[in-house]
Parts: sequence; structure tokens; C-alpha cells
Amino acid sequence: MENGALWFRLGAGGMLLSVAIGAFGAHGLKNVLSDEMKAVFETGVRYQAYHSLALLALAFLAERVPSRAPAAGACFAAGILLFSGSLYALSLTGARKLGAITPLGGLLFLAGWTILLTAPYKP
Repeated sequence: MENGALWFRLGAGGMLLSVAIGAFGAHGLKNVLSDEMKAVFETGVRYQAYHSLALLALAFLAERVPSRAPAAGACFAAGILLFSGSLYALSLTGARKLGAITPLGGLLFLAGWTILLTAPYKP
């Protein structure tokens, strides 16, 4: 699968899941989670959506930053798994030690954006 197609599918799938997970959180967990844990869950959904949109954008930029698209996309995708995934798990289980994983996902998001910031761009 070509890079652009991969990032497009990951981005669209990530957005699909962020809407579904967000709806589950808003409706299915409304009376289950504390306000603090709802906010944690919502942060996971929000960052998943942001970086799924970044993957969609990367699908269209892949031809313009071909040398960096794979690395940036991998950072965004792994960041979603670690950052959002750890926040979902933390909010649902209350296991605070899962919060130690969240910053690793955040660092991957920063790395992805840094890779794009420094990429040679072909207009």
C-alpha cells in the first residue's frame, strides 16, 4: 500500500473510532466515570481526533514530503495508541500507573510534528 493510502486509511479509521469512542464515553459512561475521569477520557478522544486528522493531511502531503511522511505518520499513529490508549485505560480502570505511558505518546506527537516542521517541502 502506498504511503498516502496508508495514512488516509489510518486517519479515516482513527476518526471513525474517535467518534465512536467519544459517543460511548458521552453516553455509555456518563453515570459511570467521575468528572475527573470523564475529562481524562475526553482528552484521549480529542487528541486521537487531532492526530487522526493529521494522518489524513499527511495522506495528501506524502508526495510533497516523501522522505519524512513515513516517520511522521508512524509517530502520529503510535502516539495515538500510547497517548489516547493510556488515557482510555486510565479512565476506565483507575490504574494510575498507566499515566506513565501517556507522556511517551505525547513525545511521539511532538516528534511527528518536528519531523514535518523540518521536512524538505516540494511545492
